[in-house]
Amino acid sequence: MKIERHVLGLSGGKDSAALAVHMAQTRPDIEVEYFFTDTGKELPEVYEYLGRLEGFLGKPIARLNPDRDFDFWLRQYKSFLPSPRTRWCTRQLKIRPFEQWLWPSLDAGEKIISYVAIRSDENYREGYSSTHPNLSVSLPFREHGIDKAGVTDILEASGLGLPTYYDWRSRSGCTFCFFQQKIEWVRLMERHPESFEEAKSYEKSALEHGSPFTWSAGESLEELSKPERVNQIRREHKKRIERAKARRVRNPLRPDDEGIDIDELYGQAKACLACHK
Repeated sequence: MKIERHVLGLSGGKDSAALAVHMAQTRPDIEVEYFFTDTGKELPEVYEYLGRLEGFLGKPIARLNPDRDFDFWLRQYKSFLPSPRTRWCTRQLKIRPFEQWLWPSLDAGEKIISYVAIRSDENYREGYSSTHPNLSVSLPFREHGIDKAGVTDILEASGLGLPTYYDWRSRSGCTFCFFQQKIEWVRLMERHPESFEEAKSYEKSALEHGSPFTWSAGESLEELSKPERVNQIRREHKKRIERAKARRVRNPLRPDDEGIDIDELYGQAKACLACHK
């Protein structure tokens, strides 16, 4: 029996991917097990990027499919949608499969170290809190002073680059993640209309069952998708970009036309670590 295991969860996002590259390059002496908890509602770009990452690592990424899918848990929660206040999706579709995967080994006496991609510039964030005495959490980026720019450097140097959805979205996660900004919902509607329509159908059913939440704060996706509302969201987003550019201190090492990401425009959302790192 192994005395110690090393595991690293991947979300399909840039931070956890960069941590996988970092561990492979700096700690080749450690046999790291990479895993991805698949909700079945991820962006297609996430699956494509995980395939590329497997090619770089030269080993498979274990898929931890929950034994019960989103639709099952939605019924259990009386058709109430998950929200920032009631994140049952993270608990049931991400954390629960992770614990079911590891608990037999932990109970058998194995020591397991879980590596989490919290950066050095994220002092407000904490990792998964272990609820088993044999499970510990390691934060290599924080220990080595690797920040957001450092993550990008790691991925660019490796040849992987960023996942393609960063062209229009700020983070990984389910297609209908409630942490999306309104401009991201508009872009989802344009790029993946079938996923947008699925989110609308979930929301419609939830509202009919008395759910107090909509996917996007303050309005339904039906309202958000109306042409006049879409145009308003675009105008407001453009104004944010213009204000951000006006405030930005010129950096001679950064091109003037470098894009401003959504987190910079709207502020860092305290999104779920299990989904978005």
